[in-house]
Amino acid sequence: MFSNLVLAIALPFIVLGFAAAASAETLQTKNFEVNITQNCAEGEVTCNNVSYRGTNRKTGDSISLTGKTLHQLCADNVTPCRFIGYEFLNGNYRYLVTSDGTLQVYRGRELILSEQGTWQE
Repeated sequence: MFSNLVLAIALPFIVLGFAAAASAETLQTKNFEVNITQNCAEGEVTCNNVSYRGTNRKTGDSISLTGKTLHQLCADNVTPCRFIGYEFLNGNYRYLVTSDGTLQVYRGRELILSEQGTWQE
């Protein structure tokens, strides 16, 4: 009976854990390591809760941001078709991490950083 009670209490948390499974990726560029985690349920095409942790490989300084996935729209201009990457906003700064492994940082409309990297396994 005790084990059934424990299961009854724990099961909703176990199910919630599976429903909110996070997907993590790491991009390594010459000067930065970027860890990206999608904090949305598995199977969702778009995600507006993506975590970014960028670390300067020389200084160790880091920044944590929250952003979203970016997709090219299908012919109907509504449905997301092709995954493009991720976008993170921080005041006047815009961080883009593309699916092909490019890290770009904009200050306003000015591109201030662009580094090609590789996705780590």
